[in-house]
Amino acid sequence: LDTLEKWVTEIFSEIPNNGLPKPSFDHLTQPFDTPEFHKLYRVVPIRKVHSLTITWALPPQEQYYRVKPLHYISWLVGHEGKGSVLSFLRKKFWALALYGGNGETGFEQNSTYSIFSISVTLTDEGYKHFYEVAHVVFQYVKMLQKRGPDQRQGYSIRYLIWEEIQKIEANEFHYQEQTDPVDYVENLCENMQLFQKEDFLTGDQLLFEYKPEV
Repeated sequence: LDTLEKWVTEIFSEIPNNGLPKPSFDHLTQPFDTPEFHKLYRVVPIRKVHSLTITWALPPQEQYYRVKPLHYISWLVGHEGKGSVLSFLRKKFWALALYGGNGETGFEQNSTYSIFSISVTLTDEGYKHFYEVAHVVFQYVKMLQKRGPDQRQGYSIRYLIWEEIQKIEANEFHYQEQTDPVDYVENLCENMQLFQKEDFLTGDQLLFEYKPEV
């Protein structure tokens, strides 16, 4: 640590601090408010694969990093057990895999918008029925929206799910494998631009607060 501190001091201490706050573009509330956005785009891939990706442009979510609402939604959407989207599509022989989420940095999440995507790897048969696949995905999202925080035996089902995700992420954090020091430092530097000081080490991995309204 002493050596690293010496290097950082030597390399960065002469960079002037202009005293300006971090730039924000939150006044640009509709970056994709164009007729071209609500369209279906077909792209021919280089390798033989069928993939359907549905993308939403949402209001900025970076201020909710302690709640991670998009992580919660992607967990439910990506569930593979009974009653899941993927389970249904596999029974139809329409899909092989499904994943969704937001990288929580860079292009996918900033002060203007947050991108949320669901991508489905289709079979040949699924490609013929991709409109139906899209419909199933929208139906599932609509169901999540309508059900709200259900109550069962005094507990919110959504809270129990959130708590399960929280415990899994905490275990992965505490028992993670040793990472490359360069990658670790780079990740910390990114976190310093996004999170409060006390959350530099954990803000990108742990869930801290349950707020169903968010």
